[in-house]
Amino acid sequence: MNARHSEGAQDERRTVKVSKYLSKHLRHQPERIGLSLDEAGWVEIDTLLAALAAHGFLVTREELDHVVAANDKQRFAVEGTRIRASQGHSIDVDLGLPPATPPPYLYHGTVARNLDAIRNDGLRPMNRHDVHLSADRETAARVGARRGRPVVLSVDAGAMHRDGHVFHISANGVWLTQAVPPRYLRLPDPH
Repeated sequence: MNARHSEGAQDERRTVKVSKYLSKHLRHQPERIGLSLDEAGWVEIDTLLAALAAHGFLVTREELDHVVAANDKQRFAVEGTRIRASQGHSIDVDLGLPPATPPPYLYHGTVARNLDAIRNDGLRPMNRHDVHLSADRETAARVGARRGRPVVLSVDAGAMHRDGHVFHISANGVWLTQAVPPRYLRLPDPH
């Protein structure tokens, strides 16, 4: 391995590490590093960088900008001098997303061990505010693959919307809804 390749792999590992650290504190545990997010999940970037430094996790503004720009899932949004996680919060925030009309079908990636519970209860937000859905099967498969061999479920979002279920779309294209009852899901047959 040449030095340039090794340096690039190291940079990529650092980018992932910073992204995960930011996700943890902007989505789930801001108080752990002394942050207070506003009601919409925003915090001043200078306040964030100071809190990170005070807890021994030094990140420069340039590195933060790189992590935000390089994140393939666009997990973070920057607006002026503020930053927030785009979605996936387990803490109480109001992202202020307007209702949106979904496409006829959306998709959810999971793994086989979750199918019995999904068959009974549908999709529930678990420790998040909303159920996360994807506009395409490929994205849903990647999401499911994080926990094992993926199973992609089709969600009849058009019927849900007609029946009064509300959808939102986050800044990074993730579709959000409170829950998906079993009748709107296409599940593989149980074996």
